Amino acid sequence: MAAKTPPETFRVRAEFLRLAARGRKLSRPGFLMQALVQPGDAPVRVGYTATKKIGNAVVRNRARRRLREAVRLTLAERPVCGVELVLVCRKETVTLPFATLCASLDSALSELRK
Repeated sequence: MAAKTPPETFRVRAEFLRLAARGRKLSRPGFLMQALVQPGDAPVRVGYTATKKIGNAVVRNRARRRLREAVRLTLAERPVCGVELVLVCRKETVTLPFATLCASLDSALSELRK
């Protein structure tokens, strides 16, 4: 059963910078995850970013959309709470098979909980 609503997202640059400074970094094919585990049952918050290095606006938007959908599907199968994530797109995010992208995200979330 897929989640009906996506997780809450970061909108303010200061939140992205806070996670970059204090969060744990996990590298996977297709993305870099910066994560900060919060104590308690806080809802999952996610931020997505793509730099101009990966391509023009069309490519960057496609990469963010693919990551957003992968997060939505993965979190529907695996409920997680108390985590803040920033996913940084890479060039491979656009070309990587979607199933591989979802599997990479799932393995990163598993490693984060260790």
